[in-house]
Amino acid sequence: MRFAALVAVAVALYAAGPRLPLGLELYRPVPSDNPLTPAKIALGRRLFFDRRLSRDGSLSCAGCHDSKRALTDGRVVAQGVGGAMGNRNTPIIVNRAWGGGFFFDGRAATLEQLALQPVLNPVELGMSPEAVLSMLQTRYRRQFRSTFDAEPSIELAARALASYLRTIVDGDSPFDRYAAGDRSALSEPAQRGLALFQGKAGCGQCHAGPNLTDEEFHNTGVAWRTATLTDEGRFAVTHAAADRGAFKTPTLREISRTAPYMHDGSFSTLTEVIEYYDSGGQKNPALDPKLRPLHLTRAEKRDILGFLGELEGRIQN
Repeated sequence: MRFAALVAVAVALYAAGPRLPLGLELYRPVPSDNPLTPAKIALGRRLFFDRRLSRDGSLSCAGCHDSKRALTDGRVVAQGVGGAMGNRNTPIIVNRAWGGGFFFDGRAATLEQLALQPVLNPVELGMSPEAVLSMLQTRYRRQFRSTFDAEPSIELAARALASYLRTIVDGDSPFDRYAAGDRSALSEPAQRGLALFQGKAGCGQCHAGPNLTDEEFHNTGVAWRTATLTDEGRFAVTHAAADRGAFKTPTLREISRTAPYMHDGSFSTLTEVIEYYDSGGQKNPALDPKLRPLHLTRAEKRDILGFLGELEGRIQN
């Protein structure tokens, strides 16, 4: 019985995906109705890279989440099939197993709900549910039968994609090594930047925890141009006045590699981002009360920038 129990534990650990890098919580959250299995992860990965899941066969999920760009695309806003332009920046998708409230407006509560929305969005991959199902039945029937013991379906495709997304992880950055006790992992300027990040600048109020995000929604004023709101943000989901112009706090992991920044890609450099928050943000009726002018010195801004550069780690996908 002891040996059987050990084998069961080993199988469970294997099914939960590759070993997690330094800096992440050892427990990877997985819903009970969609447990991770090697077959499901492999199927989800194939779907993620398959261009046949786009209307004209030109684009896959990986087309916007490029591993050479830290799983972003380097564009101001996402570009879909036929050159269609979205209205929001492509977010990094690392460590989303620990996330919640997906997309910048949080309209998907789970990765299963998120998985096929870009595929079905007319300005992204542009597929219809009927076209997705037809492709799966034509190209993936054997894989679905062996993975799920069932015929292909939209729901099962979402489960496979969500399973793969849960295995895309990022960690083992200089910051992670420093937090684990290696005091030589960060330079002195970066250590000063970390102290400012967590203290005077107040960045750590929202960019908290292992993923440097509170997984919440905040109005930082970026969606406001003078007195005009350009994007309703979270309000479109909740219809709560306090959520007008509020957006998901993004992870800061790989931040030096994922320009441009903000939900609309309106800032080209981290220097611009730091200057914006130093100014206290764009004033508006629902501005998050955490925002205030910081009056950072030039040296302090350089130190914060230096710390942000130490959040580059190792992406496993």
